[in-house]
Amino acid sequence: MEFLLDTVHIDDIKKYAGIIPLSGVTSNPSIVKKEGKIDFFNHMRAIRQIIGMDATFHIQVVGQTTEAMITDAHTILENVDDHVFIKIPTNEAGLAAIKQLKQEGVNVTATAIYTKFQGYLAMAAGADYLAPYYNRMVNMNINADEVIGELAAQICREGRSTKILAASFHTVQQVNSAFEMGAQAATMSADIFKTALTAPAIGAAVKDFTTDWESIYGVGTTVNSLK
Repeated sequence: MEFLLDTVHIDDIKKYAGIIPLSGVTSNPSIVKKEGKIDFFNHMRAIRQIIGMDATFHIQVVGQTTEAMITDAHTILENVDDHVFIKIPTNEAGLAAIKQLKQEGVNVTATAIYTKFQGYLAMAAGADYLAPYYNRMVNMNINADEVIGELAAQICREGRSTKILAASFHTVQQVNSAFEMGAQAATMSADIFKTALTAPAIGAAVKDFTTDWESIYGVGTTVNSLK
């Protein structure tokens, strides 16, 4: 099970890298836009320094043709590092790019997946990760659980090393569902983590525990105070 942050906001990455078992970071042009006109390559290298080389880092191409996608991929690898997973949209040009990049030994994440058929094609093309868009599928009246579940089943049937990196979440429950249907990884905004870890019920429980402890041992004491 892998938890990734879907952001390039440095402060959020630093914060949650210290809190959760962070497996990596994902980005796309829309996420980059939120940061303004950043020094792109320096910013990406800064993220890599925070998460380390053992984490997966997924950066998306912008080119529209197969040739432009491959050129973007090479530029990312040369200017960030050669461990980056190149995110390629799963369309005609993208599938051709995935095939060529995999022949070169490049790490690839097939993104913008809405259907089982897209996933099957990306899998056959050699993609390392498949990124189905959960909430966007829901908004399009596509059964996201069915898509993820069948992709997971196909990976098992063929004994592939491909992983499902579910993305595009609006709620914590959607993340839960993606994992339950067989996704090996999920990427989400910092807001999803914040919502999951700061629910009022959690705070109330911690407050009750503290009150009960202090009623016995005194206000401000901890276990360490008893040494």
